[in-house]
Amino acid sequence: MLAVEPKVAVFDCDGTLWSGDAGSAFMHWSVETGLLSREAYDWLDARYRAYQRGKVSEAAICGAMVQVYEGLREDEVRRAAARFFAGRIERNIFPQMLELVAALQERGCEIWAVSSTNDWVVEEGVRRFNIAANRVLCARVAIVEGIVTDRLLDVPTDEGKVAALAGAGVTRPDAVFGNSIHDAAMLSIGRRAFPVNPSLGLLELAAMEGWPVYLPASVR
Repeated sequence: MLAVEPKVAVFDCDGTLWSGDAGSAFMHWSVETGLLSREAYDWLDARYRAYQRGKVSEAAICGAMVQVYEGLREDEVRRAAARFFAGRIERNIFPQMLELVAALQERGCEIWAVSSTNDWVVEEGVRRFNIAANRVLCARVAIVEGIVTDRLLDVPTDEGKVAALAGAGVTRPDAVFGNSIHDAAMLSIGRRAFPVNPSLGLLELAAMEGWPVYLPASVR
């Protein structure tokens, strides 16, 4: 990978930099700890069941998982995200991916993180990789006078990841890393695509496209 000498590299987060779905895990943790009310959870659960029936899109359910925090103070949510990531997700970081990102940064590579998980959790997580918040593109809502609203600003998933990158001026990254079929469009715009611990759908696409598959040691 390093032999490619990329100038710009893009990484998905959940399942790529660390194992598991931090977005849904944060939502469940938020209910367990009382950050979210049972009523808010029930609203989201109804949306998720509709998603499972094919009545709600991937982008819509990812957006709802951010909108559910409407009415809370953003600083409170950010503090909660910091506690959550340290306690539940940090141990799931793939050491090889941490090393790879550091090695790329040492070579002057510009690193971007793109995720459909909320910005509070993702920005907290990628600090471990020394990725600045202004290089993070993820699901987010408008904040008004410090309060979380339900007005979606972005939900980067599927083709939305490509659109988010284009909006940031990244249209042809040298290397792209992702783990699911929802990263396929983003992987396709890279000069080199690297599926990491791929889902079945992405594994099949990787075989068709001839993309090399990487399995971090912790998931082999």
